Amino acid sequence: MEAWIFNNPLLFVAIVCAALSALLVLWFLLRRPALSNATKIVLLLAIGILPIATATTGNVAGFEATKSRRFCGSCHVMRPYALDSADPKSTTLASRHARNALFGDENCYACHADYGMFGTIVTKAGGMRHVYEYVFHYHDMPLEEARKKIHIRHPFQNATCMHCHSTEGPSWNAVKEHQSLLDRVRGGEVSCASAGCHGPAHPFSKPAVVP
Repeated sequence: MEAWIFNNPLLFVAIVCAALSALLVLWFLLRRPALSNATKIVLLLAIGILPIATATTGNVAGFEATKSRRFCGSCHVMRPYALDSADPKSTTLASRHARNALFGDENCYACHADYGMFGTIVTKAGGMRHVYEYVFHYHDMPLEEARKKIHIRHPFQNATCMHCHSTEGPSWNAVKEHQSLLDRVRGGEVSCASAGCHGPAHPFSKPAVVP
C-alpha cells in the first residue's frame, strides 16, 4: 500500500497537504498564539490553501484511480469480468486489449468511456448509475444470479472501436470481410463485437437491455 501511495504523486501530495493542515490547526488550538500577521498567514494555510490543495489533488487522484481495472473489479459482480480481462490465456476482446500497452490496466475505462466532447464527465456521471445499481440491487445478490441478470445498458458502439481502428488503414482494409462490410460497420449496422465478427468483449456478454 505504501509503495502505491508513493507511486501516485497526486495522492501523496493530497496526504501531505492534509497532514500539514491538521498539524497547523492543532498548533493553533494548543498554543493559542496572538493573531499577528504571521499567525494569520498560518491560519490561511491551515484552513484555506492546504485544504483546497488536498481537495483538488485528492479528487484528481481519485478520478485516475477509478480508471484502473482494479477499481472496476472491486465490486464482486464485476470480478469475473476483471479476472477474464487480466487472464493472459483468454482470447476475449477485453483480455486482448488488456495486453495492449496502449490500454493495459485501464482497458475497462478505455473501451467503456464516451469519446465525445464531454466524454470524461459523461462517463463518470454515468458511472454513478452503476454505483446505484450495485448498492440497491446487486450488493447482496449471489454472483451466479448477478451474472445472469447483468446486461450492458446500450449496444456497444462501433465508434468506440473506431477511435483506434479508424477503418481507413491499409491493414484493416486488407481483410476481405472488412471491405465487404465497410459501410455497414461505419453505420453501426454490424457490430464489431458481435459473435460473427470479433466476438463479445467478455465471456459473459449478453445483448443490451435498453431501459
